[in-house]
Amino acid sequence: MSTFTLPNSEPKVPVNLIPELTEDQLLSFPAFKVWISTLQHSLSTQQDPSHAFNSAPYKLRKIDIQSADFFGGKRLGFLKLKAEISNDKGENLPGSVFLRGGSVAMLLILQPDDVRENTEREKHVILTVQPRIPAGSLALAELPAGMLDDSGTFAGAAAKEIAEETGLGIPESDLINMTELAIPRASSDKDEHIQQAVYPSPGGSDEFIPLFLWQKRVPRDQLKEWQGKLTGLRKHGEKITLMLYPLEHVWKLGGRDAKILSAWAMYHGLKRDGRL
Repeated sequence: MSTFTLPNSEPKVPVNLIPELTEDQLLSFPAFKVWISTLQHSLSTQQDPSHAFNSAPYKLRKIDIQSADFFGGKRLGFLKLKAEISNDKGENLPGSVFLRGGSVAMLLILQPDDVRENTEREKHVILTVQPRIPAGSLALAELPAGMLDDSGTFAGAAAKEIAEETGLGIPESDLINMTELAIPRASSDKDEHIQQAVYPSPGGSDEFIPLFLWQKRVPRDQLKEWQGKLTGLRKHGEKITLMLYPLEHVWKLGGRDAKILSAWAMYHGLKRDGRL
C-alpha cells in the first residue's frame, strides 16, 4: 500500500491507496475529481458565521481507498473508499463512499400525431427492461439511462438500444434538462455546489442523475407496431428490451425505479408551473 498527500488540502490529507491503483489513476478519475472538489467546497462553507457547523467545523482528515473495479481491465469504473471527516471535538461524519460518477436518465414520451396537440392524451413512455443483478432482478423496468463518459457525454446502452429497435435517434441537443429547470443553481460561494441532479442514494454513493425530457409525435400505426415488436423481443431472450407504457400510469409500474418516480413528478411539477 502506498500513500500520498491530497493536493490543495488543508489540513494535509493523506490518501492510502490499494496496490492496483496509482495516484495518477485516482486523481484523473472523473468521479473522484467531482466528489472531492464538491466536498472541499462544502467544507469551506462552514467559514460563514451563519453556518450550523461554524463553531466546530468538520475537516477531511484522511482517505482510505478500499477497492476498485476496472472496466475492460483498464478503465477505472467504480471505487470504494472511506473518508475520515471530524471536528476538533472528536465528532465524526459517516464517510463510507461508493464512487461511480454521474448518470443520465431520459423521460422519452411518444404521442399519436392524430391526437390534438398540447394535450396529455395517449402519451406513452419508453422504458427499458433488463437484468439488474444488484437488485436481484432479471427484468427490472426503468427509464432509459446510462453513465456519463470521461468527456461528460451520455454514453449509455439505452440510447443505442432505442435507436436499434425503433429507429429513433435522439440528439443530445433535443433533450430538455428538467433538473436544471427545477433545481436552482447555487447563488454564491456560501452555498454548496452539488449537482443539479437527483441523488438516488446519497447515504452511500456519489451517483447523481440529471433527468432529461424528450417528446415526439408519431403516427398511431407506428406506435402500435412498436408496442407489439418491443414486447415480443423479450420472449426471444434479449438482455435489454424496450416497453411502451402509458404516461398516466407509469408511476405505478415505476414504484421500484426512483428515476421513473422522480422524472414523472418533475415533469408534472414543471408542467403545472408552466415551465414546460
